[in-house]
Amino acid sequence: MILVSELSDPSEFADLRLKWSDLLTKSGEGPFNAWEWLYPWFRLIGRDRKLMILCAHDSEGQLLGIMPLCLDRPRIAGLRVTRIGFLGDTHVGSDYLDAITLPGQRASTHAAFARHLKVRSADWDVLELEHLSSDSETVDAFRGIFGDASHRFEVTPRSTCPRQDFLPGETFDLFLKKTRRSDNYLRRRRWLERQPGYRIECTELPQDLTAPMADFVRLHHLRWQDEGGSQGIRGPSVEAFHREACRLLAESKMLRLYTLWVEEHAIASVYGIRHLNTFYYFQSGYDPAWRNRSPGMVLVGETFKNALEQGCTAYDFLRGTEPYKSEWVSGQRKTVRMQINLRRGKGEIFVLVHKYLRHAKALSRRWMPQRWVERIRRRRTAQSHI
Repeated sequence: MILVSELSDPSEFADLRLKWSDLLTKSGEGPFNAWEWLYPWFRLIGRDRKLMILCAHDSEGQLLGIMPLCLDRPRIAGLRVTRIGFLGDTHVGSDYLDAITLPGQRASTHAAFARHLKVRSADWDVLELEHLSSDSETVDAFRGIFGDASHRFEVTPRSTCPRQDFLPGETFDLFLKKTRRSDNYLRRRRWLERQPGYRIECTELPQDLTAPMADFVRLHHLRWQDEGGSQGIRGPSVEAFHREACRLLAESKMLRLYTLWVEEHAIASVYGIRHLNTFYYFQSGYDPAWRNRSPGMVLVGETFKNALEQGCTAYDFLRGTEPYKSEWVSGQRKTVRMQINLRRGKGEIFVLVHKYLRHAKALSRRWMPQRWVERIRRRRTAQSHI
């Protein structure tokens, strides 16, 4: 028998770190489900939300699963609704959010979470789980519980995440020959290697983070300043989140912060996460003055090289189908949004209005001149920094 309880006290959330981390490692779920990512998100981004972390135990008290949820009360078309979503689902670029469950217990634990939420369905209007992997077992389990006439159950595409699964025993040289970056990468790297002070550093320890993190933030914003500012790290609260998350990830030996130096100047940076056997490329930055020398490309190549040397079996670029990613990798993984609500309730109105707004936005982008779209994006990004 599986028993599900709810955790709503932030101090209890803080105390869960060790148990949470142990369960995450056993589950095989991605790093954006880590306590080190979700706890600072709740403190710095989701302060106005109410915790609703579901914990599943067996009859002997063994922890079988955690579903990191929270409640907020958004308003749309003058209507305020109670929405349940994942911790970490906005502002910070989390992918592959999910419940964390023990292998061998997944189907029964996911179903127990779904049954618990269905019993509580009078207390919420819409369950909106963003950024699930398209092959998540959560989707099937929840469809089995909520797939009845009383609920509307919908799964829609969210993002495409380019990635590469490495072959057993594959070396960087063998991998590089398969990419469309090989010749250009080698030529650019050789030129940079001849420059005074050329070096690449990888920071992993929390006590060494201060200067590399400052360089990353500076280079990231430099990279995007001519395009209206970054959409990935927008505003002081998100920047504060990443500083705290990086420190915690480093404590758990998950952070990889790369910096490329020339002439004693940091000119490119990559913020990556190593979790289990996968390297996740999260964000980057470079000095536009060096754009013609491609330091960003060279540094990405170094992250692939290190990932292979350190025994990684996969490299994940996360969301976004920017052309440079497809020149390095050939596979992909997709994410989805799962929405559930009672029919003929406030949740139904919320979902339908949201769907209409998303459709209208997509149509306006399709027909509006690109220069107008870009002008609006820059204005909104600039306002988010105020």
